Amino acid sequence: MLPKIDGVCFTDTMNAVETWHAEALATRAVEALKKNGFEAIYLPTGKDAADWIERLVSPGMVVGIGGSTSLREIGIKDRVAARGGKIVDHSTPGLSPEEKMATMRAELTSDLFLSSSNALTLTGELFNVDATGNRVASLTFGPKKTVVVVGHNKIVADVAEAESRARLVASPMNNKRLAYKNPCVETGVCVDCRQETRICRIYSVLRRRPMLSDFTVIVVGERLGY
Repeated sequence: MLPKIDGVCFTDTMNAVETWHAEALATRAVEALKKNGFEAIYLPTGKDAADWIERLVSPGMVVGIGGSTSLREIGIKDRVAARGGKIVDHSTPGLSPEEKMATMRAELTSDLFLSSSNALTLTGELFNVDATGNRVASLTFGPKKTVVVVGHNKIVADVAEAESRARLVASPMNNKRLAYKNPCVETGVCVDCRQETRICRIYSVLRRRPMLSDFTVIVVGERLGY
């Protein structure tokens, strides 16, 4: 039997505290993002985020998707397809190298580009690490509208902590997910390797909303992605 504190189940208390903390940090990050020129909103769940994004999609709209575990977790591709959107996603299985490159270029000029970030700072900055640079390029310029979905687990204090998070969490876990035989899949932490298969090559910080861009950040009160 689970212990109780003042008659309340300990697990329920833990969940309530975690929910409060997620919302508190997310709200602070959202306000910082707004000060930096981004449109930003807090939504409690990944489902809420998917509902919000789905309303942007119209039949025939080209929707680019940057390789993202967070977006897969909220099932956004099925939502886009159901609305008649044309999905361009370079991580689609079975693409040849030439098809993958063409798809990455198509994402740059999509009507709607969906992505996540490796970290979000409490001062309203988006931090990303890329292998080829296609995702950070699309986040910087090209698509008519950009939406970034970030789980509260990616919120950090500042850019220095964002880079530490990438080295300790995001990079090793994404290497493991992609089955690259880089040293971090053995050590569990980045060792700044020189492997040909290294995926941590381009580092990007969006300190302000890129000029002329329509850019929304959705901060979600659930854990999403790495």
